Amino acid sequence: MSLTRTLLPRQLPALASRTTARPFSLAARRMAEGDAFTKREQASEDYYVRQQEKDKLAKLKQKIADSEAQLAKDREEAESMVKKP
Repeated sequence: MSLTRTLLPRQLPALASRTTARPFSLAARRMAEGDAFTKREQASEDYYVRQQEKDKLAKLKQKIADSEAQLAKDREEAESMVKKP
């Protein structure tokens, strides 16, 4: 059961004053600077996006290589058909 359900409504302001450890101005200033969690989260997202792009690029390069191999095979087959008659 949550803490707010077990407390009477008149007890909630007292609980709020006990849990607020630092003034709002200090908390706002720290959030404005950008905390380590925010920076780490952004770095993690950037890394994920780079990995996804790297994987897509690798797949595209493989697809191009496969297409070029198939094209070379088709050209050889076409040349052999032209030379036969």
